[in-house]
Order: sequence, then structure tokens, then C-alpha cells
Amino acid sequence: MNVLTDKVVEQESAAVSAGTMLPLMESFYTIQGEGFHQGKAAYFIRLAGCDVGCVWCDVKESWNASLYPLCNVNDLAEKAAGSRGKIVVITGGEPLMHPLDNLCEALHKKGFHTHLETSGSYPLSGFWDWICLSPKKFKPPLPGICKAANELKVIVYNKSDFKWAEKYAADVSPGCKLFLQPEWSKEDIMIPLIADYVKAHPQWAISLQIHKYMKIP
Repeated sequence: MNVLTDKVVEQESAAVSAGTMLPLMESFYTIQGEGFHQGKAAYFIRLAGCDVGCVWCDVKESWNASLYPLCNVNDLAEKAAGSRGKIVVITGGEPLMHPLDNLCEALHKKGFHTHLETSGSYPLSGFWDWICLSPKKFKPPLPGICKAANELKVIVYNKSDFKWAEKYAADVSPGCKLFLQPEWSKEDIMIPLIADYVKAHPQWAISLQIHKYMKIP
């Protein structure tokens, strides 16, 4: 029995390393609530596993990948195809902890636009129609990933985050969309500060978590 169990574990480990199976926390069809594509229908695939360690993370239960089942990427794409949307958002956790080429290929075969939400703290994998980079002080992005971003979304938790935001705005490509988003628990304090900052620096826009206002996932 132990030999059989060890063989299964070995096969699963190889599948995860190859990106043909991934740890899935949850998947659901909803409205994108943040950033450039907010308000659009989107199917979310939330992969488990994260070591960035944001103190204000609202999905800390996603951090431990071992708590969640491994799912075949073709099955994930097939389930997503049951929705009527054309956007699939791969989020986490930190999704780039896992190789994502196979998942993106499966989703593209189903006709989806693939969107990535990442801190950029791991090497880029996958084939993306849109990349939202949200850098974190706890584990900053790797060099070079800023140039691949279509959208830079910085969470504003305190006043020093404006300077942090400008550091990465200087590294992204010229067409990258720039967003400042208040951390949810401090929005009453941060929204007025962000509004003043955007008026003084109009290259930025405000992102709000509208799904929380609408009380949808």
C-alpha cells in the first residue's frame, strides 16, 4: 500500500511540476470588481499557494496549497466553458508559483481571453491577453516583469505606498494602465488621499473593489 501511495504522490508531483495539474481553491463565474476590466463578466480560477504574506490579504486561506485538491487543467477549462463569459481570470494566492502554460493553452482552445492577477514575485509563465501586476512590499516583483504588465494596480495601505507606486510606474511600458486602490479595511481614510493624489497626478486612476459594494463574490 505504501509503495502504491508513494507512486501516486510521485505522479501528482510530476503533474504539478509540469503544470498539467494545479491546486484549485475555488472557481466561479462573477463580475470583475477591480481595475481596468471592472464591471465585466469573468470566470475566476483561484489557485492555491502563496508566500508573499500580505498582512491585509482577504484570502489568507489560499496560502497553503496542500489543503486543496489538484485539478487537471483540461477539466478546469471545460468547467469554465460552462459559463457565458469570454474572460477567465487566473488569480490566487500567487498563481505564478505554478507553471501556467498548459492552463492557458487549454483555455485559449476554448476561446477564452486569459487574464492574470499577480504580484510578479515568481517568473512569468503562460500566454496572456491581459496581465494585472499588483506589486507587494512583502515580496517585490522580479526584474523585467513590469514590462509585460498591461495594468499596474497598487494597493494603498498607508501614505508611503504612493512613493512605492511611482517606483513601479517608472518601470512599466508606456501603454500600461495605472491604478491606485485603497486597502479595503482603510478605505475611509485612503480614498480621500487617493482622490487628491490622482487629481495631482492624472496619469493614475482609482480602482475600487466594486464587487464588495455589490456584495457579490
